[in-house]
Amino acid sequence: MLNVSPINIITDIGSKIQHAAMASATAPVIGATHLASKVELTISCDNLLDMDIFSKSDPLCVLYINTSGSHWYEFGRTEMILNSLNPRFAKKFVIDYYFEMLQKLKFSVFDIDNDTYSLEDDDFLGELECTLGQIVSNKHMTRTLTLKDGRPAGHGTITISAEEITDTRVAHFEISGRKLDKKYLWWSDPFLEFYKQTETGWQLAHRTEVIRNNLNPTWKPFRVSLRALCGGDVENPIKVLCYDYHVSGSHDLIGEFKTTFAELQAGTHGSPAGFNCINPKKLKKRGYQNSGVIFIRRCQVEKEYTFLDYIMGGCQINFTIAIDFTGSNGDPRTPQSLHYINPEGFNEYLSAIWAVGNVIQDYDSNKKFPVFGFGAQIPPTWHVAHEFPVNFDPANPFCDGIEGVVQAYQMCLPQIKLWGPTNFAPIINHVARFARQALHQNTATQYFVLLIITDGVITDMDMTRTAIVQASRLPMSIIIVGVGMADFSAMEFLDSDDKLLRGPNGEVAARDIVQFVPFRDFQGNSVALAQSVLAELPDQVSSFFNSYKLKPPNARVSGPSWKD
Repeated sequence: MLNVSPINIITDIGSKIQHAAMASATAPVIGATHLASKVELTISCDNLLDMDIFSKSDPLCVLYINTSGSHWYEFGRTEMILNSLNPRFAKKFVIDYYFEMLQKLKFSVFDIDNDTYSLEDDDFLGELECTLGQIVSNKHMTRTLTLKDGRPAGHGTITISAEEITDTRVAHFEISGRKLDKKYLWWSDPFLEFYKQTETGWQLAHRTEVIRNNLNPTWKPFRVSLRALCGGDVENPIKVLCYDYHVSGSHDLIGEFKTTFAELQAGTHGSPAGFNCINPKKLKKRGYQNSGVIFIRRCQVEKEYTFLDYIMGGCQINFTIAIDFTGSNGDPRTPQSLHYINPEGFNEYLSAIWAVGNVIQDYDSNKKFPVFGFGAQIPPTWHVAHEFPVNFDPANPFCDGIEGVVQAYQMCLPQIKLWGPTNFAPIINHVARFARQALHQNTATQYFVLLIITDGVITDMDMTRTAIVQASRLPMSIIIVGVGMADFSAMEFLDSDDKLLRGPNGEVAARDIVQFVPFRDFQGNSVALAQSVLAELPDQVSSFFNSYKLKPPNARVSGPSWKD
């Protein structure tokens, strides 16, 4: 046990952190129930710098948001596109738009050179700083990309299109191809692109995965909003292109066709609707009929509910906190320790708890939070525990509000020995048991969020991956806040933004449920920390319940439109 006297409860710690947050805040935090519209942003670039010697750049666009004066936090990333100086990104950004707020955005484009999440070693291709208001007022805005010193990034430009989300209908597709043209010896590597017709031309709505070595492919089922596909009008034109994939980026067109959403649906009530894939270059050939047929085996429209639909409809967010008490945090008696409690301030663990907890507690009606520690030796047997309640009451591990969490943490610390190793799987499985019980009720009334605050490298990575993959099928999300200066590459691996996490046995996660944020990027700015940590949660909640076709317990009325 630590040889220190009991730590006095710092009763004003909350007011200190809250005062610091308010001093830096210029906009509502993500997840707040301020009146807002949802805006979807579509990104494309042209004439990017070519940073590769034997090929073209492999661009990816990162969106940063600044709502606190000086700090930018990462909101999201597009997919990476291989060997392209004129990328059309399929992934969209959906942002809350506040008419009365100045919302600064920065779009940074990188040439991705490795598989790591960090962008430090990737070539910078240019950026654009603007406001969301500028994008909304233009609806379709093209600007020059600039380098860090303000000079133009060659002839590179970025185009951002904005569309308000008022139509929440989503189309679920199952599509296959038959007898597609072979482009290399005996095979092709086909993929599809769907385009919506707009005032400024054809805009990419969706891109499927590539099916290798197959002239009769069946693509994975996918979903795309009617807004993105046809502007919500089932009679608007849609263009579908089928390509043979080349790693060089110079994909060969197999064929294309134009249709409407109404026509895509026409055949799904009986036999699949078939569309001839036509290659314009082959039309003059005698006897040419098509370059294959695309079959629409399923095209079903469903209304999708938003995060606010579920929250305002009675869904409760159950918030659990897990605190890393391993020895690598340092001796709490010394100021160098991440667990050091300065009577005149607060440490990184308390800052993270307060910043995130203050936002999420608004969605829990009773504001009672179970709080667990892991990696410590605990009395009276001094065994190493990986899911012990910090109030030492297994029958009632709940703390009253975030203030209660702070008090329990401070009372627990002098009574334990910081030890190890750093195992995540036990606490993830602990919360997953409750999430599994909620799922069996077949209602959208409960969603579970586990906040893990840690300083180090995971020692049970395989078991943690397995636990996360299993939890991805439950009403549950995991937020990891890394404190200190450790190497967090393992955490970034778990936060699978670009591709779904795989377990050690090859099982793929059903969805991305992990959000990792390093605390060191947000020193002194708890508002920006909360925004970054909670950025993905609303979509994780709504996408889970929609995938299970679970409606909000109670309906709600939509708010006004920024187009009104």
